[in-house]
Amino acid sequence: MAEDTSPAMTAQDALVAVMIAVSASDENIRTAELVKINSAVNNLPVFAGYDVDRLTTISQTVFDLFEQEDGLDALFGLVREALPDRLSETAYALACDVAAADGTLEESELRLLEEMRYELNIDRLHAAAIERGARARHLRI
Repeated sequence: MAEDTSPAMTAQDALVAVMIAVSASDENIRTAELVKINSAVNNLPVFAGYDVDRLTTISQTVFDLFEQEDGLDALFGLVREALPDRLSETAYALACDVAAADGTLEESELRLLEEMRYELNIDRLHAAAIERGARARHLRI
């Protein structure tokens, strides 16, 4: 089995994976996005007790999946399997924060966020509120 080579993804790993996926979606991982991911992992209660050494493993998993034809579907399969429904909006909020961190939203990031809304079954009204919050937090003067 393919899963023998890597440990199962935890809920925290799934949250990291969606952040990495949004950052990597435009094939240009920006410093502001990495800072946002590290800040989330180091400061948010949902990541309490998370082994930060897993960041490299999860990042590599996302990169490897992005190189495969059906990799995005596989990634969402792993995320859905590991992520409790109650954390779907948290995952989407983290993804939106990473996407907004550099002050621009590339078309590829917008497409991935749209796919994420669908895959994580995020209500459109809730998604709009989450997106609005991310935009407000990342505005520049």
